[in-house]
Amino acid sequence: MAEKSNRLYFENPYQVEFEAHVIKKTSHDGKPAVVLDQTFFYPEGGGQPADKGTINGIQVIHVLEEDEQIMHVLKEDITSDFVKGEIDWGRRFDHMQQHAGQHILSQCFVRIFEAKTLSFHLGEKLSTLEIDMRKITEEEVEKVEKLANDIVFQDREIKSQFLGEEGIQSVPLRKPSQKKGLIRVVEVSGFDCTACGGTHPRRTGEIGMVKILRWERIRNNIRLEFISGGRALQDYTRKHRDLRQLSNQLTVDESEVTASFEKLMYELKAQKSKARKMQENLIQYEAEEVIQGAEEKIVKKIFTERTPEEIRLLVLSIIKKGEFVVLFGLKGEARAHVFLACSESFDLDMRELVPVVASLIDGRGGGRPGLIEIAGEKISNLDKALEKANEIVNQKLGGPQLLVS
Repeated sequence: MAEKSNRLYFENPYQVEFEAHVIKKTSHDGKPAVVLDQTFFYPEGGGQPADKGTINGIQVIHVLEEDEQIMHVLKEDITSDFVKGEIDWGRRFDHMQQHAGQHILSQCFVRIFEAKTLSFHLGEKLSTLEIDMRKITEEEVEKVEKLANDIVFQDREIKSQFLGEEGIQSVPLRKPSQKKGLIRVVEVSGFDCTACGGTHPRRTGEIGMVKILRWERIRNNIRLEFISGGRALQDYTRKHRDLRQLSNQLTVDESEVTASFEKLMYELKAQKSKARKMQENLIQYEAEEVIQGAEEKIVKKIFTERTPEEIRLLVLSIIKKGEFVVLFGLKGEARAHVFLACSESFDLDMRELVPVVASLIDGRGGGRPGLIEIAGEKISNLDKALEKANEIVNQKLGGPQLLVS
């Protein structure tokens, strides 16, 4: 049987330097890896990412457990059988804050709603909890946050111990453990007990503020995103800076930013509605000009510096005002747009033009018999595409359709 690795992080998660002997050299995903007789490196598991750091000055890029041995994946190989390891303390303490924050949040949901934690993931920027609840309100989230931070500010002791099957029966675990044999129990004094192999601070005060950022419904449950400690401070600093900048730009007090923003949005919506009506009126005049200047029933033109929405509205205005076939192109910065339309009086199905035109501009599109739109990447072929569409329409109509004055 392979020799087990002694997990020193259970004894003291605050120690960042240690010495050890290499008991196995191997590889993982093409990278060199070593197994040590003892280690302070936490392997990925239980929703918590692995520690990082160095061994003999060489970067540890991943830590994982295989057959009760802890494998340290290295950026480069090492030759010595006696090594010195150093944990990335910033990463370790961050994980301690987030994981302990999760324990408290999970117990808060039990205390307030009798809702179980179904899953936990500690991410690089934020952590997630999936809770056995169908819905939750803003007020209920704030209630959970208040209780969680009350426990943090009370600076309660956090301690851990290994218990056998008999001892575990006397502990009020939040969730029964599925493991057999010795089980590590982490206890937030007088508040929460849970089976856990992760790293945690000694007291709740070290967790810092716990903040729920957002939540959503998933798999008929509620998934929350939260942060603790240093992450919460960084988030507050960033958001306060943004709020201060908005306050300065709007020349209002920070407490008035939301109301001021809502007022601006209302005014912007009103201005957009007014501008839209003006645009529609202008396009109606433009449609009249196109119709008056047309010498044939087929109107063909290429536009620049317009929006697809404007050209679409112009096309519809023309075919509603008179009997025309409209072949319009729009040259955008990145794409070409083609609009092919006809009045109801024409026995044409413009969808029949899609394969030919789309192939010329390397695009895709579709629509109804009287109006199709195609967008493509090959802008240089836009003229050619409209000429081809004009040729096909003329053939279907039996030759050029002159206007009768």
